[in-house]
Amino acid sequence: MDTHVRRSVRIDGVVIEYDERVLEPRPWTALQSQWAAELLDDAPAGPVLELCTGAGHIGLLVAARTDRRLVAVDRDPVACSFARLNAEGAGVDHRVEVREATLVDAVHDGETFALVLADPPWVPTSQVERFPDDPTGAIDGGDDGLDVARTCIDVARDALPAGASLLLQLGTDGQADVLLEAAVADGWADGGRRRAARGVVLRLVR
Repeated sequence: MDTHVRRSVRIDGVVIEYDERVLEPRPWTALQSQWAAELLDDAPAGPVLELCTGAGHIGLLVAARTDRRLVAVDRDPVACSFARLNAEGAGVDHRVEVREATLVDAVHDGETFALVLADPPWVPTSQVERFPDDPTGAIDGGDDGLDVARTCIDVARDALPAGASLLLQLGTDGQADVLLEAAVADGWADGGRRRAARGVVLRLVR
């Protein structure tokens, strides 16, 4: 018998369903979706790639606001199930492909995208006990909280054409500074950042 309690939250007009096995969608993270929709007005042709999609709300809000196709990737089968359910509920499932895959296998050979979204775990391992209601696998970002974020940058590097953007959700400006320094040294350009109630979105331009 299924003992999991399904919940839902409305974010910018889209109802997102989830349960305790996936990270609760936070309305403030819709900032990333809003910024993405703005950038896509002038972005190259092609779909949007979302890494670490969870229940899917960030990418689905982009799909709902634009006519772009979305490829949403998560390694967790439960998260993928909710992402598919929520795509259907938002009426955009005909433009959404949900892939159950690791980040290393997120992108197929030859694929390129107009924009990449990423909401990786960013809590340092030593601090995950501060968030007992969150699934550890969805928030544990390694020693400095940036292990998964660094992999997202590596994936985006090969998936974006020149001039296209990666929007990366992080916890603090300090984390953004660390990643930005390394990314600029690796050929990315600083596209700025925007701050939400409990996090910061870093834009890197390929």
